Amino acid sequence: MTSRIVITGLNHRSAPVEVRERLAFPADTIGHALRALVESDGISEGVILSTCNRVEVCVLAEEGYRGDEAVRRFLASFHGMTPAELQPYLYHRSGDEAVRHLFRVASSLDSMVLGEPQILGQVKDAYGYAAEFKAIGPILDKFFTKAFSAAKRVRTETRVANSAVSVSYAAVELAKKIMGDLSDNTVMLIGAGEMCELAARHLLNAGARGILVTNRTFERAVRLAEEFDGTPVRFEELTTHLKRADIVLSSTGSPRFILKRDDIADVLRVRKNRPMFFIDMAVPRDIDPDANQIDNVYVYDIDDLNNVIETNLEERQREAAKAEEIVAAEADSFRKWLEAQQVTPTIVSLRRKYEEIKAAEVGKALAALGEADPKTRQVVESLASSLLNKVLHSPIASLKRDCEEHSPAQRIAVVREVFDLPEEGEEEEGDAAQGGDDGRA
Repeated sequence: MTSRIVITGLNHRSAPVEVRERLAFPADTIGHALRALVESDGISEGVILSTCNRVEVCVLAEEGYRGDEAVRRFLASFHGMTPAELQPYLYHRSGDEAVRHLFRVASSLDSMVLGEPQILGQVKDAYGYAAEFKAIGPILDKFFTKAFSAAKRVRTETRVANSAVSVSYAAVELAKKIMGDLSDNTVMLIGAGEMCELAARHLLNAGARGILVTNRTFERAVRLAEEFDGTPVRFEELTTHLKRADIVLSSTGSPRFILKRDDIADVLRVRKNRPMFFIDMAVPRDIDPDANQIDNVYVYDIDDLNNVIETNLEERQREAAKAEEIVAAEADSFRKWLEAQQVTPTIVSLRRKYEEIKAAEVGKALAALGEADPKTRQVVESLASSLLNKVLHSPIASLKRDCEEHSPAQRIAVVREVFDLPEEGEEEEGDAAQGGDDGRA
C-alpha cells in the first residue's frame, strides 16, 4: 500500500471571505458532500473541515492518484464553480507536509488568532461527521486521533493558549488583577452590544456575583439582563444604581462622556470609598479619564486593553516555538506508524511465498526419507524454518528500517523486484480466484 494523505483547501490568508463563504459546507450538506467525495476516483477516505476561516478537504489518495486534482474537481462541482476559478485560492499539502499541517491546525498554530481554542472542537466535529457518514477509514482515523493528541500536548505543555487576546477577555483579566476574587463583585454593563455581552459572559464564568444592565433602549437592556439572570436598569437611572457596581463595563455609541469625574466621585463617597473598576471599551470614550485620579477608582480604556493583548500575543509567540517542537515530534511518530502500515502487505507477501516454498521442499524431503520417525520429521521442519527466518531477516529488516534516503515506496519496490513478488492488486486477484483463501501456509 502506497496511498498518501493529501490536504487541499483555503483559509483566511489565501482567500477573501466572499470566496470562503461560497465554498463553505453547512452542517445540513456535509453528509451528501462526504459521500460524493469518497465516490471520487482514487479517493478511499475523506474528511471535510469547514469553519468561518478555512475550508479544507483531507483525503487518502490511492496509489497512482495525486488526490489534489480529484479534490479540486470535487470542490468545483459541489459548489457550482470551475476548477480554474478556485485555483488561485487553493493550497495543497501531501505526505509529511499534510501531517504537519493538520497537527498545526488542530493545535491552533495556523489560526488567525494564535492559540484560540475553538479550532480543536471544529476539527473534532469534522472527524465526527466523517465517522458518522462512513467516509473515514483506519488511516485517516489514526491521523486525526494523533492530531488530537498533538493538540492536547500543546495545550498542556505550553502556554500558547493561556493569555487573553480578545478585548472582552482582556477586560476580565484586568478585572481579576485589580479586584482579585470576583465572587463578591457586582458588574454593571453600560450598553447592550456584543462587546459588553461577551465580557459579561467571561465575568460570570470567572465568578462575578450579579449583573446590572443599562441601555438607552430599555428593551435591549431587559433582553440582555434576562439572558444572564441579571437586573435591567433604565438609562436615566444609571447614576442612582451605579453605587451597587464594583466593576463597570461600558461600550456605547455616545459622542461624549456618559460618566464624568464628579459623577464617579459622588458615587464613591456613597460607597464609602470601596474600590470601583471601570473598563471603557467605547470610542469615543464613555468614562471621563480624569476619574482615574480619584483614590480607589481605576479606569482603563481600549488602548490599555490593546496593550494587554499585545503583551499576551508576544508571550503566545514565544510559546509557539515550543508548540512547534511538539508538533514535529508527534508528526514524526505518525510518519513511522504510517510507513509500517505501508510495508506490512509486502512483508506478508514475502513470508507467504517462502512459507509455501518451505512446505513444498519439506514435503519432498520427508517423502525421500520414507517412513521417518517423528523426531526426524521435527528436525527437518525445524531446519527449514530456521533457514527461512535467516533468509527473510535482512529484507524484512530493510523494509522496517527508518531510512531518510529511500521512501517506503522505493524500499517496497526493490524488495518486490528482487524476490519476484506480485503487485498487491495481482495478489488480491489471485486470492479471489482461489475462493477467498488467503493462501497462507
